[in-house]
Amino acid sequence: MHEALLCCDDRCNLCHRKCRIKSGESGYCGARININGKIYTLTYGNLSAIELRPMEIKPFFHFYPGSYALTFSTYSCNFHCPWCQNWHISMKNPMARYSMISPEKLVEMAGQHGLCASFNEPTLLFEYCIDVFKLSRGRNSIVSNGYMSREALKMLHEAGLNAMNIDIKGDEEVYKKYLKADEKHVWKIAEYAKKLGIHVEIVNLVVTGVNDGIEQINEVIEKHLKYVGSSTPIHFTRYFPAYKFHAPPPPVEKLEYACERARKEGILYAYIGNVPGHRYENTYCHNCGTLLIKRYGSSMMKNYLKESKCPRCKAELPIIL
Repeated sequence: MHEALLCCDDRCNLCHRKCRIKSGESGYCGARININGKIYTLTYGNLSAIELRPMEIKPFFHFYPGSYALTFSTYSCNFHCPWCQNWHISMKNPMARYSMISPEKLVEMAGQHGLCASFNEPTLLFEYCIDVFKLSRGRNSIVSNGYMSREALKMLHEAGLNAMNIDIKGDEEVYKKYLKADEKHVWKIAEYAKKLGIHVEIVNLVVTGVNDGIEQINEVIEKHLKYVGSSTPIHFTRYFPAYKFHAPPPPVEKLEYACERARKEGILYAYIGNVPGHRYENTYCHNCGTLLIKRYGSSMMKNYLKESKCPRCKAELPIIL
């Protein structure tokens, strides 16, 4: 076991839950345990998956489009979404150690590719991510629910975190009802990430009967503009039944409404996810409308960008190439 960081006596300060962990017990996520008054992490190097995946699948559309990242994960989560796509690892307690991969080995495996902590909540791999990012050659990213503490995010950034994809679950009621969590904290973390200079993209998984109401979608758009601004990409992703949720996927028209409303309200880059071949998978110039990056699902088919500038009108785009 590895001694945990961001602890004060029996208090875990890794995420916004700030669990008080008594001796012999673990916190809400099960990833940290108190042994004789000291808190240890059960996830350091304890990886559930390692896979080379395209940036577009995460999704990152403005962070090295067309490239790949060695993607890794551990077990458990500090959210228990009943529609989780990766429930087979996010709902599994990390108590039993399945494998141990050193930071040095993982960076070696990545080679010239980037590194991305994903699949389950990467905050649970905090100490490991810090060591991995310090050793890597850059292009470090995470796919997160955004419930980490400000201190944790700052330390990840200082270690070399470059990009962060944050999954917005819905409005305040969704966070309270399904996650027993504070929605405002997630937006505040997204705002703080931008201030730190981390590349941020927002994802809103549109779940039928949960967060697919017009008012809920409009609220996400409003808060996106308030906290992360018009140039931050937003992805409205189509939910499919998983884990304990069996409602049908939302109609594509609902995602089209979200995307078009976002653009109308001033978000420059709004995308649709999980609808392969849809025109809103592509990147267009916000100034002249020229097609700049053509995609199909998780694949980038063509990139017409010239040094992050539109080849037609020369407008600068917030895309890291």
